[in-house]
Amino acid sequence: MIDYLRGRVTRVEQDYIVVEVQGIGYRVFCANPFAFRENEQETIVYIHHHVREDAVQLFGFGSREEQSVFRLLLEVSGIGPRIALGVLAGGRPEALVAAIHREDLGYLTRLPGIGKKTAQRMLLELKDKLKDDGWAALPDDWREIQRETAPQDAGQSAAWREAKEALAALGFTEAEIAAALPAAREEAGEDAGAETLMKAALKRLYRA
Repeated sequence: MIDYLRGRVTRVEQDYIVVEVQGIGYRVFCANPFAFRENEQETIVYIHHHVREDAVQLFGFGSREEQSVFRLLLEVSGIGPRIALGVLAGGRPEALVAAIHREDLGYLTRLPGIGKKTAQRMLLELKDKLKDDGWAALPDDWREIQRETAPQDAGQSAAWREAKEALAALGFTEAEIAAALPAAREEAGEDAGAETLMKAALKRLYRA
């Protein structure tokens, strides 16, 4: 099984990157592809090698922490690779783990693809596993990650507010988000969903 790839990122798309290793290009699906840059330098991409009867897929991460949380999410009944990837696109691993420790259903149900029942299963099935996996001690700054939407967002769509919360969970500042979201909506369209809007904003933020 592939654990990581060391090579050049030669292509960045909305939901995947291509990593060239010794002349072979590997398509790797990512939560936030625009965190990676196309360049001539070697990059390490941590991999989850997913094998099904009808497909072999690679899912990539910029850190061991993301890789670890992704694999733990796959152990939850009803969560497959695509949903797990969406969860990581919606928040930093530390914020997700903190929410599980605090049993914060509100935070979990705001993540892409996670309803109340799935969130409850996450709490039930992951809390002890996270401790066993070394995620027992976490800072208390998770509440800031979940700060309420600023008043100027009152007239915006639900997709806008969800995208803003997700970008805040990734650690971007209010100023950075305020600069990126309007241009992202212009590119994605007024009716764009939260995930599309967030990816368009990430494209700008990571290339800033």
